[in-house]
Amino acid sequence: MNALLQLASVEADIGGSRILRGVNLEVKSGELVALMGRNGVGKTTTLRSITGLRAIRAGSITLDGQRIDKLPPDARARAGIGYVPQGRDIFPHLTIEENLHVGLVVHGRKGAEAREGLDKVFTLFPVLKEMLSRKGGVLSGGQQQQLAIGRALLTKPKLLILDEPTEGIQPSIIDQIGDALKALKSDGSLAILLVEQYVDFCREISDRFYAMDRGAVTISGDIASLTDDVVKTHLQV
Repeated sequence: MNALLQLASVEADIGGSRILRGVNLEVKSGELVALMGRNGVGKTTTLRSITGLRAIRAGSITLDGQRIDKLPPDARARAGIGYVPQGRDIFPHLTIEENLHVGLVVHGRKGAEAREGLDKVFTLFPVLKEMLSRKGGVLSGGQQQQLAIGRALLTKPKLLILDEPTEGIQPSIIDQIGDALKALKSDGSLAILLVEQYVDFCREISDRFYAMDRGAVTISGDIASLTDDVVKTHLQV
């Protein structure tokens, strides 16, 4: 199967400092891939390069066979990238219902298509349906994360990108998010790329992993090859 997302020799700078040093990475449809590494090795910069929030200086990024590395962020979103950044970026003064409506409106989804999308989100995250009138700013971190993922799904992405989805979230909600991500990948139509440092979570839900250090991928493979020795060598401080 051809890769839905492919990064080839991607390099990126921030403030004159080289952050990404020839990153090679791919994600296929129906696959969940974990991008791992210590703090400051370039994981979030890699995600921002994919979404267009960080320009690259060399290499290429393709989505579904088309080069996207010269496109602005909004064009990449319309091409099929859904992004849930670290911090979630929900609208705190809007209700859950209004936050979800934004995801529908910006991609022109309405009528039966909108209802179908909302039903899917509420099946994955029932708590959102129960709390539609509650404002985003008063939700717990886990509820905000579910809302952010749900809103991204309403854009009907080909690729869902998540940056640290378990950060600051209670274990019961982490389990719910993990179950939702496994359900999403099971139908084979969505690729998922997540940056995550919680090793057990990655082992539980991922198909493959990439580990980064100093702006480059140092090791990758099937998730079964993410042994304790690999964790100790490539991921622990």
